[in-house]
Amino acid sequence: MFNKEMENKDHYGILQDSVVQGPFTAKATSPTTISSTYKSGQYKNTHPSKDPKSWNLTQDISGYPGYSSDQLLIDALYNMSLEELVLNTESDGTFRTGALWEGVWTRDISYSILLSLAFLNPEVSKTSLRKKVKNGRIIQDTGTGGAYPVSTDRVVWAVAAWEIYLVTGDKAWLEEIFPIIQATLADDRYNAFDPETGLMKGESSFLDWREQSYPEWMQPADIYESESLGTNAVHYKAHLILSEIGKTLGDRELFENQENLADAIKKSINDYLWIAHRGYYGQYLYGRTHKSLSLRAEALGESLTVLFDVADGERQQIVVTNSPVVNFGIPSIFPQIPKIPSYHNNGIWPFVQAFWSLAAAKVGNEAALTQSLDAMFRAAGLFLSNKENFDAHTGDDEGTVKNSDRQLWSVAGNLGMVYKVFFGMEFSPDGLVFTPFVPEKYDGNKKISGFVYRNSMLDIELEGFGNEIKYVTLDGDVIMEAKIPGDLDGHHSLRIFLTSSSPTRQQFNLVENAFSPHTPIVDYHDLRLTWDKQESAHYYQILENGTPIQTTEESHWDIPDLASGEYQVLAVGENGYSSFASEPIFVTSSPLIEVDLSLFNDMVENVFQGYTGRGYINIKENVEVKFNVETLDPGTYALHVRYSNGNGPINTDNKCAMRTLYLEGKIIGTFVFPQRGLGNWEDWGKSNGLKVDLEKGSNSFTISFEPHNQNMDGEINESLLDSVHLVKIK
Repeated sequence: MFNKEMENKDHYGILQDSVVQGPFTAKATSPTTISSTYKSGQYKNTHPSKDPKSWNLTQDISGYPGYSSDQLLIDALYNMSLEELVLNTESDGTFRTGALWEGVWTRDISYSILLSLAFLNPEVSKTSLRKKVKNGRIIQDTGTGGAYPVSTDRVVWAVAAWEIYLVTGDKAWLEEIFPIIQATLADDRYNAFDPETGLMKGESSFLDWREQSYPEWMQPADIYESESLGTNAVHYKAHLILSEIGKTLGDRELFENQENLADAIKKSINDYLWIAHRGYYGQYLYGRTHKSLSLRAEALGESLTVLFDVADGERQQIVVTNSPVVNFGIPSIFPQIPKIPSYHNNGIWPFVQAFWSLAAAKVGNEAALTQSLDAMFRAAGLFLSNKENFDAHTGDDEGTVKNSDRQLWSVAGNLGMVYKVFFGMEFSPDGLVFTPFVPEKYDGNKKISGFVYRNSMLDIELEGFGNEIKYVTLDGDVIMEAKIPGDLDGHHSLRIFLTSSSPTRQQFNLVENAFSPHTPIVDYHDLRLTWDKQESAHYYQILENGTPIQTTEESHWDIPDLASGEYQVLAVGENGYSSFASEPIFVTSSPLIEVDLSLFNDMVENVFQGYTGRGYINIKENVEVKFNVETLDPGTYALHVRYSNGNGPINTDNKCAMRTLYLEGKIIGTFVFPQRGLGNWEDWGKSNGLKVDLEKGSNSFTISFEPHNQNMDGEINESLLDSVHLVKIK
C-alpha cells in the first residue's frame, strides 16, 4: 500500500491502477489509457506536470492474445506493450530494434524472442533471425574494435532459434537452423576458445561499449582476451542446444560431442568465475599474460546462470539471494564505474530486469520477484513507454547517454512477465507446461484469451497467488498436470487454480547504489610500483600473475629482487568495493625478442609512420606471413604482434582482422587485430597474446588466413603488421 514513505521521490509503489513515486503518478483509467504526471529530470524539478502526458491505444492489437486481470495498470501496460510491438514490426516482416534503432540486431532480437516473441509472433521472429545469417553463419553485431571476435555473443541466436522450434514444433525450421548453429560454434571454437581456462573469449553479452564496462587501459585486443560471464553462459546453452538437435535428428556422435563441450564450459564457469564469499559470479576474467577475476556483479550473466542451469541446485538460490539490487531494480553491473555516464554503467535495462524476474521466479524467491516486477512496471508506467534504459541511481531516463522509446527487448520483457512469470509458460518439444508464480501483491484473477499454440487456440484463466498449483481443468475436466500436449487441436479452455500460499520466504540483497574507486594508473621504475593516492581508497591490493599477494595503504610498493611476473594494483574503498586492476606491468630479467616481419616477407610502400624496423607488411596482400625465432633459452613465451588497423572506429563497424598462428605446422591460436580508429593507420598497438612453448634453436612460424578467420565484413579483413614481440614467462 502507498504510505508516507513514498512521498520521498526515491520511493515508489505499484497499486491496482497506478504507479506512485513521490509526487508523481501514472494512472490507468482504462485498459487502453494511462496518464502520467512524471517529468524527466525530476531531480532538478520535483513538481509533477500540470499537463499530464497520456498514452491512448491507437494501433490494432487484435492479432495478439488479449489479457485482463484485477490489476488495471498491468492490463494497460500489456496493451501499451502490444501496441509498441506492432509499431516495431516493419513492412519487410522483421522486428526493428526500437524507435531510435532501425533494423535487426542479433542479440536484441534473440533476447526478445526468448522473453516472449517466439510465441507471440513466431513467423516474424523467424524472418528476423534469418536477417542475421551470412555465409551460413550467425552475424555478430557491430561493436568494439570491429566486433567479431572481440564480441562473440552472437550464439544467443541459437538459443532463440531453438525456442521458436520448441514453440512451433516445426521440424523444417530445425533443419534450417542446424547447419547455421553448427558452423558458427565450430568457427568460434577456433577463434575464441581458451584451452587454458576452458572458457570462450569475448566481451560481456550486450555490454558492447568498452568504456561502459571495462577499465580505460584495456584496448579492443584486451577485451577480446576477456572471458565473461554472460557470453560464456550463452555459449554453454548453444552447445547444449546443438546437442539436443543431435538427439532430435538421431545423430548420436553430434549429441555426445556437443554435450561434452557444454559440460566443460559449465564446469569452467563455476571453477573460474564463481565468487564464493560473495555468493554470485564475477563479471569476467581479464588481463594479459595472466588473468584475474573482476569482482563486479553482471546482472544479465547472473540471471542466465540460473535460467540455463549453469548454477546447480542451491547455488541458483544463492545467486538470487546475493546479487546486488538497488532501489530502482538490478543494475547491469555493480558497483558502478566512476566518471562514466549512465548507460550500461549505472544503468538499469528493463530486458535485463525481465530475465532477473524469471530467475527469481524459478528459485521461488517471492521478495526478489515482487521488487523486480515493481521496478519494471514503475518505469513503463511513468515513462509511458518501454524505454531502453534508465539511471540506476535516480530511476530517471534523463542523463542516460542514449535512450530509445519502445525498445524491442524492453517491450518483449514487459509482455513476458505476463506469460512467463504469472502464467509460467515453458515450451518443450512435446508440449506447453505451466509453472505459474503470482506474488501475493499481484493476487487476483487473470485471463489470456486467444493464445495460439501450434494447432490449438487457448483461453487460459489463472486464480490465486503463489507458485503451487491446487488443481487444473481443461474444458471443465480436471487434468493431472498443467500441460497442453503439442498435438492438441481446436479451441480449448484451461483453468489453473493456485493454492494462494506464499513459498518459504527468501531474502534478496537490496543495497545502496555505489561506485568503486578509480582504477589506479601505475608507473614502474627500478623494481618500484607507484601510483596516485586516491581519497576514496581505503587500501590497495597488489596482484602478481593475477593473484592477490599484498595489501598496502601506501601509494607505492617494491617488487622483491629477482622476482619475475606480471604486476597490477587495484584500489579498495571503505565499502569493500574494488576498482578494476591496473594495466599489467611485466617484470622479467629475460630479454625481449623482437622480430621485424619485413625481413621475412615482402614489404609494402612505407606510407604510414610509426613502424619500428625496416618497414611493415599488409596482410591483405600476404596470404601467409612467415618468420623464424631463434631462442637460446627454451621455455614458454608470450607472443604478440605490433599492428595497426585503420579500417574503422574503435567502438563500432565490422572489420576486425584475424589470422591463425602456426608453429612448425601446428595451430597455436588466433591473432586478432581489432580496428583502432577510422584512418588511424599510424596508431600502432598490440594484438592479443598467444602462449607458445619454444625449443632451443630455430622455431618456424606461419601467420595464415583460414576459412574460420572470416570476419563479419566478409571482404575487408586487413591489418598492417610491424613486428612480433616475444617474452619468456616460464
